Parts: sequence; C-alpha cells; structure tokens
Amino acid sequence: MPDSPIRVAIIGGGLAGMTLAAGLTKIPQLDVQVYEAAADIAGSHGGSYIFNSTIQRSLERVIPSAQELLHRAGAVPNESSRFILGSGPDMGTVIFDNWATKLPPVSFRRARLLREIITQVPDDRIHASKKLIAIASNDHGVEVAFEDGTKGQFDAVIGADGIFGNVRKYVLGDTVADKYAAEPSGFWDIRVIQPYEKAKALLGEEIFKLDRQYVWIGDGSCILHDVLEDRTLVQCMICSGEAESPKDRRYHITREYLMETFSNWNDNPVAKGMIDLVLDCEKPYGYSQWEHRETPTYSNGRVCIIGDAAHATSSFHGFGAGTSIEDTMVLKALFHNISSPDEIEAAFKAFDSVRRARSQRVVNSSREIGDISLERHSEADKFRRALAPKFGFIDAIDYEEHEKEAVNKMKEILTS
Repeated sequence: MPDSPIRVAIIGGGLAGMTLAAGLTKIPQLDVQVYEAAADIAGSHGGSYIFNSTIQRSLERVIPSAQELLHRAGAVPNESSRFILGSGPDMGTVIFDNWATKLPPVSFRRARLLREIITQVPDDRIHASKKLIAIASNDHGVEVAFEDGTKGQFDAVIGADGIFGNVRKYVLGDTVADKYAAEPSGFWDIRVIQPYEKAKALLGEEIFKLDRQYVWIGDGSCILHDVLEDRTLVQCMICSGEAESPKDRRYHITREYLMETFSNWNDNPVAKGMIDLVLDCEKPYGYSQWEHRETPTYSNGRVCIIGDAAHATSSFHGFGAGTSIEDTMVLKALFHNISSPDEIEAAFKAFDSVRRARSQRVVNSSREIGDISLERHSEADKFRRALAPKFGFIDAIDYEEHEKEAVNKMKEILTS
C-alpha cells in the first residue's frame, strides 16, 4: 500500500466511466473521483444495449455482481440475435443466428443499467455538472480544470468523455487530434422505444413468440428490434446508408423519406410497421453514426482514454459497449498491480499496447458488417457467407490471459 492514496480522475460518467469507477473504487490504494458534464447522469443516456455472453463475462470481471445488476435493470434474455433477409423473393429467410449460447444475450435500456452501476460507486465520488475545459501535466501529476472554475490535482486522468471529448485532444495533441478526429462511418439510424403490445400489434405476433433480437437486412437498409424492460418495451431501429453526413449529424425523418428508403421492401409487413413505430414520437430524428477510423495511441503520460473517446464505432457489430467494458477490465487489472503513482505511465502504455489492436478491429469490422448488411441483393446464402465469419473473433478471447498480458507488459516497461 502507498503512504497516501493514488488519486484517479475519471472524466465522463457514461457506461465506460461508471463501470471503471465501480471497479476501481474497490481497490483500497485508490482515491477515485468521477466527473460528468451533464447534470442528470443516468437520465442523459437513452437507447438500449444487447450484451452477449462475452460482454457479460468481461463485466463480471469488473463488477462481480453484474448478473444481479442486469436483472435489476430489467434485462430480457434473448434466444439469439437473428439475421433475416428483409426483401426480395426470399424475404423472411433466416440468414443465421448469432450469439445463441448457453449464457444467453440480454437486452436492456442503457439508462436502467447505468443507474444500477452508479449504485456501486459511493455518492461522494460522483460529481455532476462538471464540464472539462483543460488538462495540464505538472511535477505533481495532472491538473484538470472545469467550466465552473474548479480545479483538481490527480496522479492519473482517464478520459471516458465520449467521441468528441477533450481528453482525447490532450492525449493526441491538438494537431494530431484533428488528423484523427471522428468521421462519418457511412450510416445513419433512427431509434425509438415503444410499448411492447403496440410493437407486437404493428410488427406481428409471430416474431414475439420468443424473445430475441431481430436484424432484418438487405437492399440498402436495416431494421432492428429487441425486447426491453422485463418485456414491457421494444427498441425499434431503422438504419440505412448515407451519401453525405449533415453538419449537425441529425436528420429530420419523414414518412416520404422512409417509404423511399424501403421502396423495395413492399412485401415485408415488418418494414411498414417499423415506419409507423419510429415516426410515432415527438421528434423523429435520425443521427449519423460516426467512428474513429484510426487512433495512434490511447495514452499520453499519466492520461489515457477509453470507450468512445478512444474507439468510437458504428453499431453493426453490437460490440461498442463491449469493447468499452473490456477497457475497464484491463485497467482494473493494471491498477490492482500499481503501488506508486510513478507506475501509472507504464500502466497506461501497457493498456494502449494490448487494447488498441482489438478495439480498432471492432471499429473496422463493424463498418464492414454495415456495408455487407446494406448490399442490394436478395440471396440469403451470399449474406450468410459474408457475415457469419465476421463475429468469431469477438468471442475468441481469453480474458484472464488478456489481463495477464497487460500486467506483464507494464512490468516489462517498468524494468526496461
């Protein structure tokens, strides 16, 4: 144990930041503080996730009570994530089932799980309405400054402040950060949450007999729906390709636009029902999906980045949140093996060394899955041959070895 606690600031109170905080606050030698720009931390995160068995295993390594938290968050176990042909003469043909494992994937609302994770972090460690405006290294570590005029001095700073966060700019440097800024992935989507009975009435009772995530693909568009909140709600999502992303990343979606988008899906009642569902909201906006196509490093001295701040991705792999949780798992293992602030830079270099290649592969593979899913042909076998091999590497990982690799890399750096 060090003579005084190692001071760690986590910038960002989303899923990555709070999961990391839940893990690190259990390590006695650490004094962990979380700073979130929003006033309402959990309330600012809409939408939903689906966690396959691999994501659940990594979450359990960070928070041992993960399954209890998922249950309290209203998670719905799924039979699988089923890819189906959405248009053409073979419309409705099952392409393949993904993640059909003994530990079923579960779907839930982001805000519900985030609220449960927040309960694992002491209240006095969480600070809302704290927008980061500056980071500076000094002889004592790293100083952070916030928009409200307050400052803090820390031994380590971890940026989980999202795709356009300020910590990324510090880690890469202003000039380099511009070169590696987020850019459009080539897709947009619109997502809404609707009552279960309403969605079942519009999409058809048959596809609600078993709980599963459905992904309808082909002919330039994609439809996704899954059950949430103890089977009381359904996430409804439409995704398509974009020629050019709007400057504010936002589209106003109209019925005419969606009818044109699904002009070749006329025989699919799910498409008609989904159009009605996504338009039945106060503000039917679609949003451009952006990504980090390349990031040269995740660390700079005693500062590092995780989650969307490091490797924002499109949604097609369904593993963006999973990649973020893996980041927290590796950092928790590294901090377990730190006894002095002088070791933090080596720990962050080791984190970068073991995490960047896998994370970037997820970004690139997700974009490729999107390109394949929106192809304009109607042959299930072609989709199956192209898509099925894309998911194997996600589960082909030994987490114990992944953590050991990071710890051994840190020790190697410290002794070199």
